[in-house]
Amino acid sequence: MVGCNRRQSLASAAIQAFRPCSQAAATPYSSPNTVLRLAIFGGSQGARIMADIVPAAIALLEPGLRARLHVVQQAREEDLARVHDAYAALSVAAEVAPFFSDLPARFAASHLVVSRSGASTVAELAAIGRASILVPLPHAIDQDQFANAGVLERAGGALRLVQEAFTPERLASEISGLAAAPQQLAAMAAAARSLGKLDAATRLADLVLNVASIAKR
Repeated sequence: MVGCNRRQSLASAAIQAFRPCSQAAATPYSSPNTVLRLAIFGGSQGARIMADIVPAAIALLEPGLRARLHVVQQAREEDLARVHDAYAALSVAAEVAPFFSDLPARFAASHLVVSRSGASTVAELAAIGRASILVPLPHAIDQDQFANAGVLERAGGALRLVQEAFTPERLASEISGLAAAPQQLAAMAAAARSLGKLDAATRLADLVLNVASIAKR
């Protein structure tokens, strides 16, 4: 496996942002001012369920934890107002937009990512090194997203939830548990990073050259 050919912004995020964000994730929540940063991303096919489930889950968290949250969430245009209003009603600091051009940096600045598990997303989480809760897109013929999430889960870098289990109550429980165990967030981030391959393009080029060389013999 050579990995997934990632854009330069991803490599920059991994190199420049990984260390300070890892320190933030490893810092115990020792005061009410400690921020827990969540990044919520569903991709073009998954943003609707994130809009349905995540704000409802945040509403179930205990008030002290909600006060420490900073949420960055991708939402469809038609869902922007209701997601924004839900967080505003809870007094949760949130940035909601239909698209983030700097998504790798958003992942790098977070402590926990809640997302679908497409190949590029999983590759980014591994390359940057972030703990995640992954919800594979259901009903795919080859169940590729389920398999992708399983790679990170087996390494200890993610929790995989099938969509039927992705309820506000379950998500609130998982967020609460991780918020109370910053050392686990740090361990998950390190486990994800252990799978990251930032030199996929070089590996692929080497593989092509090697195959071409063999074919000429």
